[in-house]
Amino acid sequence: MRIPLHKIAHARSGDKGDASNIGLIAYDERHYKILEREVTAARVQEHFGNMVKGDVVRYELPNLGALNFLLYEALGGGGTLSLRVDAQGKTMGAGLLSMEVEAAESELQ
Repeated sequence: MRIPLHKIAHARSGDKGDASNIGLIAYDERHYKILEREVTAARVQEHFGNMVKGDVVRYELPNLGALNFLLYEALGGGGTLSLRVDAQGKTMGAGLLSMEVEAAESELQ
């Protein structure tokens, strides 16, 4: 079945210059395997589309049940240069939580 990420994880996001940083944390440790399998750098790049001009890099933090993503060239130049409403990337974590992933019903129980 397809479910939005917000059903199994929460996120925090921010910025460093023109890069957005998104931490994706599973609510339950058993759901980390879904995140690890489904939320790849390529899928995150695809989800945000042309908002992200540079690379997306994924870091795995299994001991925290989390993934961390750096999205380069994602903030229109960053806080002092960007004309975007969210030049610091604070809402990008919420945007990622709308992405749908595949999960078997047995993985969710």
